[in-house]
Amino acid sequence: MSLNLVLRRTLRLVCLTAGLISILPAVGQDEQVPHYVRQPGVAGKITSVGSDTLANLMTFWSQEFKTLYPHVGFQIQASGSSTAPPALIEGTATIGPMSRALKPSEIRDFTRVHGYPPVVLKVAMDAIAIFVERRNPLPGLTLKQVDGIFSQTQYCGGNGYINHWSQLGLSEESYQGPIRLYGRNSVSGTYGLFKIMALCDGDFKNTVNEQPGSASVVLSVASSIGAIGYAAYGYKTAGVRALPLGETADNFIPLNSDTVRGEQYPFSRFLYLVVNKKPGEPLPTLEREFLRYVLSKEGQQQVVRDGYFPIREDVLIRQRRLLAQ
Repeated sequence: MSLNLVLRRTLRLVCLTAGLISILPAVGQDEQVPHYVRQPGVAGKITSVGSDTLANLMTFWSQEFKTLYPHVGFQIQASGSSTAPPALIEGTATIGPMSRALKPSEIRDFTRVHGYPPVVLKVAMDAIAIFVERRNPLPGLTLKQVDGIFSQTQYCGGNGYINHWSQLGLSEESYQGPIRLYGRNSVSGTYGLFKIMALCDGDFKNTVNEQPGSASVVLSVASSIGAIGYAAYGYKTAGVRALPLGETADNFIPLNSDTVRGEQYPFSRFLYLVVNKKPGEPLPTLEREFLRYVLSKEGQQQVVRDGYFPIREDVLIRQRRLLAQ
């Protein structure tokens, strides 16, 4: 067995343990996603601090929730997943959207202050896409090529640095120059998860242009023929194309609903909402009802509206049970 394959299997096991990848069985036919039922007496303000990836989705959820409850207000700050745990610890946020699982150190910090760990709910599925400009003819990338393009250390088995399009077999005149790289900044959950899943926790090349949000990455790639970048798939526009990926060029896997929800696409991931819920006690009415809405048929319809993928019904039912404990 190659060292590269051992590393990938080890990292996948780490991701499974951390909750980044699901191994739950397929949903049964008798499982049903419930509709949301409006409740009386819901009012107040929700403060959300965290993921840029979830910024639009939080806005969609909040807008629809406010149509049900006009006396509810929202303040949404999307500076990156790493900002969510400190805000929850300090009490400056009621909800922490994250595009990655909590790190053990973040759980320890929260538990040291509050005496119990936070509650982490899976609320949607996404994928980290490798985007190129829509006219780029590249058919796809192997995972070793991804490593060679983005990584300085190449722990995932890259066979040397890939810095020019010609190294990927492109002979068109438009692709004779260097590859321009775009990605997220270090406070982003997308940055951290891509570092683990695509670079085997290696180092990025210093030529990666770090952007404050996935929208900036997509815009940069769309406006440059020689660019490539990684970002949340939910920010896809008509100007870019998500490349199929695979272990080899013979088994490229496209990025679509089936391959993400079935977790065949290599960089599939869950999106999370984290809350401070004391064990054995219910959440305050406002936060509880908002999360029940998110984990309802109507809330998951907003996930689709924003270009992401709803979680499987069996996963959703388990999140509702976790919320009700």
